[in-house]
Amino acid sequence: MSDKIDQNDINNAAWAACDTFRGVVDPAQYKDYILVMLFLKYISDVWQDHYENYRQQFGDDDARIRRKLELERFVLPDVKLTERNFETGEETVKDMFPATYYSLYERRGAANIGELFNIVLYNIETFNKAKLEGVFRNIDFNSEAHLGKTRDRNRRLKQLLEDFHKPQLNMKPSLVSEDVIGNTYIYLIERFASDSGKKAGEFFTPLQVTELVAKLAEPSPGDRICDPACGSGGLLIQAAKEVGDRNFSLFGQESNGSTWALCRMNMFLHSFDSARIEWCDTLNGPMLVKDDRLLKFNRVVANPPFSLDKWGAENAENDQFNRFWRGVPPKSKGDWAFITHMVEIALEKEGRVAVVVPHGVLFRGAAEGRIRQRMIEENLLDAVIGLPGNLFPTTNIPVAIMVFDRSRERGGAKQDRKDVLFIDAGREFVPGKNRNTLSAEHIAKIMRAYKERKELEKYAHTADISEIAENDFNLNIPRYVDTFEEEEEIDIDALQQEIDTLQKELSDLQVKMAQKLKEIER
Repeated sequence: MSDKIDQNDINNAAWAACDTFRGVVDPAQYKDYILVMLFLKYISDVWQDHYENYRQQFGDDDARIRRKLELERFVLPDVKLTERNFETGEETVKDMFPATYYSLYERRGAANIGELFNIVLYNIETFNKAKLEGVFRNIDFNSEAHLGKTRDRNRRLKQLLEDFHKPQLNMKPSLVSEDVIGNTYIYLIERFASDSGKKAGEFFTPLQVTELVAKLAEPSPGDRICDPACGSGGLLIQAAKEVGDRNFSLFGQESNGSTWALCRMNMFLHSFDSARIEWCDTLNGPMLVKDDRLLKFNRVVANPPFSLDKWGAENAENDQFNRFWRGVPPKSKGDWAFITHMVEIALEKEGRVAVVVPHGVLFRGAAEGRIRQRMIEENLLDAVIGLPGNLFPTTNIPVAIMVFDRSRERGGAKQDRKDVLFIDAGREFVPGKNRNTLSAEHIAKIMRAYKERKELEKYAHTADISEIAENDFNLNIPRYVDTFEEEEEIDIDALQQEIDTLQKELSDLQVKMAQKLKEIER
């Protein structure tokens, strides 16, 4: 019998741990506690597994074991709690323990367990600055506002520690592969998104959408891949999987501090420790720069916030990187600001961009219409793909994916391609109780149509730039893909005859019922 832990077992056990907070803490907040707890348990199990392996090799030589452990991906230091004698000024060690989940579990009944959580996380972050600096700064396990007054808080944290002590959540590498841990992290994020409603848009893109966007971006070995609105990092991870090997580099930027922390942990759990994930507003403070120039990438993917209000239009005219030379989008809708940024950071003559957008991006006029026209005239737009509605936990509106390809520029490998592919995949989905989803077959059909670029009745159409110009550069998909279904012709005479027959049958039934009622009354 195998001791390996099954993916479903670890998913279910981790989700069950959320019961500690359900009903008393908002899902958008308790997700941070659960995910940090999963992360702490994982690194503690890895550390303990490696410690036991070295103990078998080197026996009681603790100094040698410590030197070996310090060469690992991360270090879990010892925590030293001291007490000061105010009369003598001397400090004495009150407690000393490794900064691990297991140390907290042993002290789960302590009156200051919330404070001990914070101390452990602080020490882990301090000793692993290169990879984890700032990751725990937005989480407070001693928060009365989020976790309740001391008695309730201590009870919940004690229960949380006990929930993660289950055999199904033993995450030692000898029992669980890194893929399983990473999958559990993403599984939890998806479940939290379902519970969080509109707030989920800050950190989550549905898995099927991330898979489709990543495939459309077509990342290759050696690529630099960027998501300038990376949320918790799911799209970056999916793009990395599409590469097929480990020869790539990941970059991201996220404006929400707690979501940025989730992304950093997500990268770590997937062994993408070297991913560069910055915390700042991409549109107003891009951080992925070098020598005062924007870094350039082979592939750029994103699901930016839809129609972001107050995105910073007042700063765009004087943007130091001159990103908005095609025009400044309206201050109440930041969609084309994100698209413009993504196109500008894609490598000239070879970079590709795949971005999720609301349909208004395709047809709204004024400043947005002018920017759209310029990008089409520059021959940058490669495809527009319409998706079904109700795919996202944040909105039930249908969305689209736009693909921009800078290899279509003059001098690029595809400079002779002068058309735009339109795909209407909005009617094909798996209906669900709360959300619709795309199946593997739906994604495969979209990708097949994208690669073949052939006419498919009521599904795909390739439009020359001249055709788009005739439509005033309006990209609304129904203008190019005719999905009109002719209604079945109705035979009025036959329908009237059927109505007459039904009315006669109804009349006969009413007479029979009246007779039965008279018999009952007698």
